[in-house]
Amino acid sequence: MKIRPLNDRILVLRVEEEKKTPGGIIIPDTAKEKPQEGKVVAAGPGKMSEKGDRVALEVKPGDRVLFSKWGGTEIKIDGVEHLFMKEDDILAVYPE
Repeated sequence: MKIRPLNDRILVLRVEEEKKTPGGIIIPDTAKEKPQEGKVVAAGPGKMSEKGDRVALEVKPGDRVLFSKWGGTEIKIDGVEHLFMKEDDILAVYPE
């Protein structure tokens, strides 16, 4: 990875949603919402506390996460859309 997030920033790659409903209806791209889950690609070292100590992040690269709908900043890296966000925008971590 060419990008290294700073402090409590996290780089997330969105996970693609299903293109069909369980009933077999195909959802067109124009009707789809962007997924609110993704995989952590890179994470910063953590933010600094008021005492000057580094507070480590709870997420690590490889974790699958749920994040807030409006959280993060969209960027393209090598033509692939990623999200930069703070750890506070992460709602939950769950196993794959």
